Amino acid sequence: MISKKVSRRDFFKWSGGICGGVALSGLNGVFPTISQAADTFTGVTYYTPTYKGILSIKKQFIELLKKEAGDRFKVEFYDSGTLMKADEQTSALRTGTIQFMFHTSSYITRSFKSLGITGLPSLVQELYANGSRIKMESPLWKHLNDRLAKENIFMLTLGGGVLQPEYIWSGNKKIASLDDLSGKRLRIVSYEATEALKHFGAAGVRIPSSETYLALQRGTVDGAVLNISTTMGRRLFEQLKYCYQLPVTAFTVGLFMLKRTWDKLDDETRSAFWNAAKWYDDNFCYQLNNQFYVEEYWPQIKSVGIESIQPTETELKKFQDQSKPVWEWWKNEVGKDWGQKAIDLAMGK
Repeated sequence: MISKKVSRRDFFKWSGGICGGVALSGLNGVFPTISQAADTFTGVTYYTPTYKGILSIKKQFIELLKKEAGDRFKVEFYDSGTLMKADEQTSALRTGTIQFMFHTSSYITRSFKSLGITGLPSLVQELYANGSRIKMESPLWKHLNDRLAKENIFMLTLGGGVLQPEYIWSGNKKIASLDDLSGKRLRIVSYEATEALKHFGAAGVRIPSSETYLALQRGTVDGAVLNISTTMGRRLFEQLKYCYQLPVTAFTVGLFMLKRTWDKLDDETRSAFWNAAKWYDDNFCYQLNNQFYVEEYWPQIKSVGIESIQPTETELKKFQDQSKPVWEWWKNEVGKDWGQKAIDLAMGK
């Protein structure tokens, strides 16, 4: 349940050949990092310091968690993918190599399909404007955790909402309308967004943020569906000229543990994590959406000459209508009744 400090080399030495076959509940005793007597909780994120607002809030969470922990337990935290890459985090959590992880919701919707609610086209505008609907202890938070518990996952928080929607950014091949999407290749992470933009003739290419700069520079893609944190954090603005502000999809960065680990924590340890998570829940999306983006990032986008284009009301309505089949597709993925209840809760019904 609790691990001693491990290096990236040790992680692969111990986990190679095993992670792929481990069941969702993990295996007790497989890895030498699992110890009943150790007193260290290890957590990770792949976000780097270039994601200034996103990473700084996580570090504040870690400092608060350490303060809450006192002498009861230690916390080790690895950012920038120094212990493991983004696509390795979930396996490491399942096997007990780490005890908690921050992960981007859109990156793990294939592993945890229920989290697709955070990225459904058009619906994301509801969660962006009404973050309280997905905050800790809300009906939607409980609904999601009921489903995640079946996969031995406990989601402490999704950061109190979703971040500002991801828009369509482009360079030499200007995308400034729905019609401009026809025949374009776009970097997209979200499966839900990929499905939605297919209706307008766009082809989605799943490319990690770390590789998007070269993809744009070389013309591998004509544009990208991005949140402004990615545009700035990866310096993609150097390859971009236009931002078509269609609210295609969204994401947030949640905090996850194994449900089994959470249930076995003593009251004081659970309280420490809960209190720190409540702070993160109150501050992550709120600070980024209402302060950091407005005061720092968007002025920088304007200063480098990127043109922002607002979709017309007709385009917004057309996109919303074309998004509904994606909602139905997602409900088929997660179960119609469960999915409809999640959508209703996201819409405040």
